[in-house]
Amino acid sequence: MLGMAAAGCSLFLSGGSVLRGLMAQGAVSASDVELLRTTQAEPEGYFRLGRSGGRTWLVTPDGKLFFSVGFNHIDPAALRYPENIHIWRDKYDNSIHKWLSESVGPNLVKWGFNSVGNTVEMASNGPTNHRQSRRFTVDEYRSLGLPWFHQLDFADFHHWDAQHRLPDFYAPEFEDWCDHVAREYCATMADDPNLIGYFYMDCPGWVHTHPHSRWRGPMFDYRKLETETGRRELFDLATRYYRVCHDAIRRYDRHHLIFGDRYEGRGRMAKEVLMAAKPYVDVLSFQYFGTPENIRRDLTHWSEETGMPTLLADSGKHIRVADDQPGRTHDTEVHSRIMDVSMEMPHCVGFHLCGAYTRNRIRHTGLLGEDESPDEAVIQAISATNRRAKRWVDEANDRL
Repeated sequence: MLGMAAAGCSLFLSGGSVLRGLMAQGAVSASDVELLRTTQAEPEGYFRLGRSGGRTWLVTPDGKLFFSVGFNHIDPAALRYPENIHIWRDKYDNSIHKWLSESVGPNLVKWGFNSVGNTVEMASNGPTNHRQSRRFTVDEYRSLGLPWFHQLDFADFHHWDAQHRLPDFYAPEFEDWCDHVAREYCATMADDPNLIGYFYMDCPGWVHTHPHSRWRGPMFDYRKLETETGRRELFDLATRYYRVCHDAIRRYDRHHLIFGDRYEGRGRMAKEVLMAAKPYVDVLSFQYFGTPENIRRDLTHWSEETGMPTLLADSGKHIRVADDQPGRTHDTEVHSRIMDVSMEMPHCVGFHLCGAYTRNRIRHTGLLGEDESPDEAVIQAISATNRRAKRWVDEANDRL
């Protein structure tokens, strides 16, 4: 974890914070930061939301403004193919903690990232089976040495999900499952000040489908939204879902922010879903693979419709290395423009890059190859953009 202070990344220790003792409810002032009301019952000493300089920010446990420059998709299994497992065994002693602490964490800091977003990676991708790698444990996050987000798998109606039936949110077993997920993860993470907050699902199929999920349809027939009765039905259904998820978390964790589902920004969106989520989440999170201009237009629209801050939780533009090869890399010019748009939107609290860390044979995208060779030109360009974002945040903190 050497060099983290120079890179602008801090680790926060449990039990102490300049924010401790501030009011838990309402908007209270800490220096020139207006701390905002959230779903957190006991937010002191943990990441919060605040306003300063005409925009919404994350606020660190020690009271600094924070804009999440996150990195997604970190899977050690990409180093365990027969052709490269010798790296995993010889260099990292078959230890995920050694890999995270000696490779992933230091590299992400060196490249200018200040948080870890959704760590799971695509493990299969087809019309009958679309799966992701497992979630990290609290100890694995700690080995990274960075603030982090965690996804809670309360339901499986991702729009890309090829194998699950639609859940019944009114069934008692849904509540049982949510309580189990919260016990499994929130109970062990509740006191960690480096956890920024929780995500729920990736791309929920509320009123839209994907080619892989058309066999089951969306969670709700969007044609019903033509009537007031239908709109109310969807609002009530979504309210049930978000209330159960929220209550499960709060039984075991009263401290951390809730970022909810990561909505597919280019999919059909229902205002009723977002308004149902509003009392039970703190930020609206979006996956959005589109032009920076469209990202600005749509996230701003939904922030204005709901009055909620936003997080660009998964974005970027992947381009092929060569027409005759499966490998892909990042369009660094688009990455730079997305960062600019994210910083310009006063409601946006961060931008997380759709990685991955190590290129696997399903997504075919990564900043490191299977042999850990770095994509140097792309890394240099992304790092320069990230450093620009850091300077912007530093200047905002200097004005406090």
